[in-house]
Amino acid sequence: MSNVKRILITGESGFIGSHLINYFVSKYPDYQIHGLDILTYASDRTHTKILEKNKNYFFHQIDIFNRKEIINLFAQYSFTDVIHLAAESHVDNSINNPLLFANTNIIGTLNILDAFKTYSVGRFHHISTDEVYGDLNFSDLAFTENSPYNPSSPYSASKAASDHLVRSYHRTYGIDAIITNCSNNYGPHQHIEKFIPTVLASIYNNQKIPIYGSGSNIRDWLYVLDHVLALDLIFHKSSPGKTYNIGADNEISNLNLVEIICDLCLEKKIHPNPRKLISFVSDRLGHDRRYAIESQLLRSELNWMPIYNFNNAISETIDWYIKKFSKI
Repeated sequence: MSNVKRILITGESGFIGSHLINYFVSKYPDYQIHGLDILTYASDRTHTKILEKNKNYFFHQIDIFNRKEIINLFAQYSFTDVIHLAAESHVDNSINNPLLFANTNIIGTLNILDAFKTYSVGRFHHISTDEVYGDLNFSDLAFTENSPYNPSSPYSASKAASDHLVRSYHRTYGIDAIITNCSNNYGPHQHIEKFIPTVLASIYNNQKIPIYGSGSNIRDWLYVLDHVLALDLIFHKSSPGKTYNIGADNEISNLNLVEIICDLCLEKKIHPNPRKLISFVSDRLGHDRRYAIESQLLRSELNWMPIYNFNNAISETIDWYIKKFSKI
């Protein structure tokens, strides 16, 4: 094999993965970029199939739970590096089917780690979530990289377990592993089941906008392209064994976010009175009150800062989804 980087990006046809692999294929033409995805309901190949015209892009449809296929793939291509995003990620689905989340997020990650340990010599970058830390009271300080794990849902518990596996492989086997924990992402390509696309689909179709509980739950919203820029920087510049939180310091309650979206949709003449569609529904089981993470370590060590303005990015996000809905 040559000295060319051969990077495997798992979950390449998912929300964040599709943005990341498009960015890497374009920015690094000398890298071989391999995308892997099982193509579940939450994947959308249309965002990555366009990459097939690039000589440095390759696609593999494989389930990371299938240990034999993963081992064979690594044996065939000897990937130098892995950026691991493949995961089941919808909290409601994890409540209904925890086993699926354990199989994909825990065992699937273990399969990738074992293959990497055997065949790879570069970096294993594991993408995780701020939900592993649990939730905060409204007056608490934001979580840091040193905060203890306290997951609330089967989804966040499965991601916490995968984080621990990655750290254990770094310490036990000496692999070059790094972990990033991000806040809630928003932007184009996200599946309709997620919060912002659900709100926009409801407005577009003149249906009730479902809001859990009172809508007071708070999330830190990170634009997906800011996340991609952070991942690129961390993958290339951080030290082995590091963990970084990636957040935008952009805490907004669910109700406030819906109101912002409604007002923009009114301004854009998408609906004559979107706020009248707001409907409060029974709260999610174990619904976390507030997520907030401190990204100072990333900002001070690697000089990362979010560059996308929230008002502009959420407006462009609305435009993208409305255009998508109009074609259905």
